[in-house]
Amino acid sequence: MTEITKGKVCIKLSEFAVESMLYEVACYPSFGLVSPISSGSHTDMDFFTFINSTTCLAPFMYEFANKSYNSEKPKDVFREIRLLGIKAEKLMYKKTKNVNTHKGMIFTLGLCVAAASKCIYNKRDFTYIKNTIKNMTTGIVEKELYNIRHENLSNGEKTFLKYGHTGIRGEAEAGFPIIFDLALHTYEGCYDLSENDRLVQTLITIMQYTEDSTILYRHNADILKEVQGICKYIIEIGGMYSERGRQNINAYSNNFENRNISPGGSADLLACTVFLSKVKKLFFSKL
Repeated sequence: MTEITKGKVCIKLSEFAVESMLYEVACYPSFGLVSPISSGSHTDMDFFTFINSTTCLAPFMYEFANKSYNSEKPKDVFREIRLLGIKAEKLMYKKTKNVNTHKGMIFTLGLCVAAASKCIYNKRDFTYIKNTIKNMTTGIVEKELYNIRHENLSNGEKTFLKYGHTGIRGEAEAGFPIIFDLALHTYEGCYDLSENDRLVQTLITIMQYTEDSTILYRHNADILKEVQGICKYIIEIGGMYSERGRQNINAYSNNFENRNISPGGSADLLACTVFLSKVKKLFFSKL
């Protein structure tokens, strides 16, 4: 971009956010997630449900960027975008007839959009996005999980009470280390694969380590540990780079569908990985 203005930044960040959400739902095989080929482990949604949900969230992604492109403190920005996120959730449910397609995505990707916008405004290095996310979310685990109200609990809150896993809030407060320290390296290093295969390889990489609250909520800690072990094994035998890896990916994807396993938390982190890679390439290589 020859000239960086607030309008151009917000438009570009929202474009990348929508693109990243569509990339995530487009990849296959995807271990029980919704894709153009299959509804995965879900009976209440399909690929078109995700398209509808994604398009209605596009204006909110713009606003996440718009409300962050300023000199306000990260914590103040975070308070504003949380309120905006609640509005986005309500519209999502209206558009999908009460199906939860993107509740987690609104939080994770919205946070990444806001942090990226803040860093572009401040002319900081790409690596500072991680610090900005940490600054925005400092104390969120203690405030929102250790002081839980026991009514209208989210799936993440229910799994915290049952297993003690801090879920996506804990990941956010740590600055999404799975994305910045692992997934980005995988996605950007897999440029020799097709786009679909890059996404699948990155998804498996993420699934190795994510304490996925969707899996925990639907199943239990033993199933989560099993999923992580399977993904580590697939990576060890080459993943999308080997015939044996591809065979295992296809087999376990079918297996997960049959067992109602769906790594929804990992899917959110995959979309954020794609988003941040696109942002890094366009904005931060020239700052």
